[in-house]
Parts: sequence; C-alpha cells; structure tokens
Amino acid sequence: MSIKQVFTREEIERAITRISHEIIENNKGVKDLVIVGIRTRGYVLAERIAKVIDNLYGTKLDVGGLDITFYRDDLSLVAEQPVIHNTEIDFDIENKNIVLVDDVLYTGRTIRCALDALIDFGRPRTIQLAVLVDRGHRELPIRADYVGKNLPTSQKELVQVKFQETDNEDSVAIEETGNDKEKDSKMGS
Repeated sequence: MSIKQVFTREEIERAITRISHEIIENNKGVKDLVIVGIRTRGYVLAERIAKVIDNLYGTKLDVGGLDITFYRDDLSLVAEQPVIHNTEIDFDIENKNIVLVDDVLYTGRTIRCALDALIDFGRPRTIQLAVLVDRGHRELPIRADYVGKNLPTSQKELVQVKFQETDNEDSVAIEETGNDKEKDSKMGS
C-alpha cells in the first residue's frame, strides 16, 4: 500500500486560519456563533478554529463536542463494540449560528447523523459545515460551507487525518487500500 502526504502541519494551520476568517466574514462577526465538532478529530479541529477566532476577536466562543454513534444508520457495520464518546454541549444552541466541524467529508452520512443529534439539543438559527478535507463521493445532498482542501479521491483510497492532540502529529495523507469501498468510519464521511 502506498501512502502520499497531501497536507503538512503548516498547510493544516493555514487552512484552519483561512476557514476561521471565512467563518467570521460569513457570520459578520462572532455574535451568537458557537462551534460544535464531531468526535474525535472534528472536535480537535473545532477547538483549533475557535482558538484562531478567539485570538482574532479576543472573545471566548462556546465549543462543543458531539458524539453521533447512536445516530448512525450503519452502527452494526462499524464495530461489534462501537466506541462511545461524550457529547459535551453545555450551552444553549437555541437561535445560535452553529458551525459544525468534521475532519473529512465523504458520503455525507456522518453529517446527516450530526444534524439529527444537534436538533435534539434545540433549534439553532443556522447550521454551517466546516471540514478540513472534502473528498467527494457524496451519497446525500450535503455540502460544506468551509473547506480546507478539496481532495478528489477514488473509493479505493483512505484519507488519513492526524492531529497532534490525538495522533502526535499533524498531517493528511492518502493511502491506497486496494478495496473498492471501505467503511465510512475508516475513510471519513
């Protein structure tokens, strides 16, 4: 299997900074803005985006972590014993502008699950989507509002996002798997 690095630490940082500026511009500031990351790497990315925005505006945004495990339509395919993470949204999302964050957008199914989970917490004014990588191959009519990099891939490829906080390095790589289609949980959805 071959692995090709497509994003270095510096490129990831630049993409996060650019996404952060786009979020501020699109929302005309930070009023009523909250950020929610999908566990695990989407949450890491959400925290990083919030940090950049906090540094630019000198304000502390609410950041939440969302576990979508029980909202998945493929739970039995993911694992016999799926890993359950905490959902931490300890702030009101009613009438807020939410930026939902994930590391990779693939089929759109993970995002659909996240939307269902978010609505269980209240009725936000808007939900916008930010992703580090959009790899295409959508199965649902979902698109990202903020994208670090559009990365056309084949379904035989695996996009590996690594962050210092979870993997002791910052990188994005593509690995050729040889399989026609892997599980969403391994390829990003």
